[in-house]
Amino acid sequence: MEPNQKIGIDVCSEFGQLEGVIIHTPGQEVEEMTPENAERALYSDILNLSVASTEYSVFKGVLNKVAPTFEVRDLLSDILKNDQVKLSLLKEICISEGSMEIFPKLMEQSATELARQLIQGVYLERNNLTRYLSQERFSLRPLHNFLFTRDASMSFGKEALIGKMASKVRDREAVIMNSIFNNHPLLETTTINPNTPEIIRNFPGISIEGGDFQVGREDVLVIGTGIRTSTQGIDYILENIKSKKSGLHHILIQELPDTPESFIHLDMVFTFLDVDSCMVYEPLIMGTNRFHTIHIQVENGKVISIQEQKNLPKALKKLGIEMKPIQCGGGIDNWTQEREQWHSGANFLAFAPGKVIGYERNVHTIDELNRNGFQIIQAKDLLSGLCEIPEGKCVITIPGSELARGGGGARCMSMPVRRKSVNW
Repeated sequence: MEPNQKIGIDVCSEFGQLEGVIIHTPGQEVEEMTPENAERALYSDILNLSVASTEYSVFKGVLNKVAPTFEVRDLLSDILKNDQVKLSLLKEICISEGSMEIFPKLMEQSATELARQLIQGVYLERNNLTRYLSQERFSLRPLHNFLFTRDASMSFGKEALIGKMASKVRDREAVIMNSIFNNHPLLETTTINPNTPEIIRNFPGISIEGGDFQVGREDVLVIGTGIRTSTQGIDYILENIKSKKSGLHHILIQELPDTPESFIHLDMVFTFLDVDSCMVYEPLIMGTNRFHTIHIQVENGKVISIQEQKNLPKALKKLGIEMKPIQCGGGIDNWTQEREQWHSGANFLAFAPGKVIGYERNVHTIDELNRNGFQIIQAKDLLSGLCEIPEGKCVITIPGSELARGGGGARCMSMPVRRKSVNW
């Protein structure tokens, strides 16, 4: 892609060749976590930034080899150079977070510095008694989770669906992504934004996060519902599909347990790998349990069918998408499967059909991929020039001793905005 060439959002599968992806390299916001605020920040542990940064640079290096990458901070800085955008975005953030007292000072900042502060946080100025005695460290808290760019926005077809975050600590991520998609000159798309008073009133309890949202085919969505994406959130997506009145569409819904926390999103238990294979956490996706798999059919603006299905692979097969399930943790035992799923063993990013990225630490999962025809390529070998990306199926393994402790994998850390169409 040429510099400054516009990129039209277009994503009709989870595995079409990647042609553009938004990422966020973790920064000081990760270091601002403490054991006390980690739970509020939605982490179960605090990360070492220097180790996480080293690991992330390998992940970013691989992405740079396969597709144009766009950093959130750069995109945000670009749009903040527009005074009108700067004014409206800051007003929205400061009002929603009760921090209008810092609005004038923020307006004085350069676009680059302001972008940094909106992500890494604005320290509380202790210039009166209330603020002096406050237990808060920030007027605007750091966005500890922006590393997981998948959640705050989703690409579907030529549109960008903005996340309605389940936790208020992540609301600013969605506000920023909405502003980027609406205002950045390089990105061409239409946004669907559920973060309006009218939508929140009409869909009480609405939440939608990108880790639960997967595009199987241009007419097939696979969505998880659990602690991060509510049934009301899926109903909102359903209403948007109905409003288009455009042929037959399918939504496959997978219920997720509230615990353990590693089941936070669908992509922690199920991801697409290729036109004919998917990664599954077998006990939940294939096993007998109380968590429903539901198929909703929409035709020309009307729901024509809602039916329960055996499991996701069987439901996909009925739609002409035949996926061989490959087991996270291999088929060794439940203990190994649980251990590797906990560290994002089912969370893979496909950058082309049958070409995926995942954590090298999940050795049994990687071996299972290898047994199913995926050549194992270590990212360090790829980046050093010792090898190239092969023609056939492959899994590029990235280090993740620290990143995985944040609760997400390669899919979580990437938000594709454009993919080539798939030859089925």
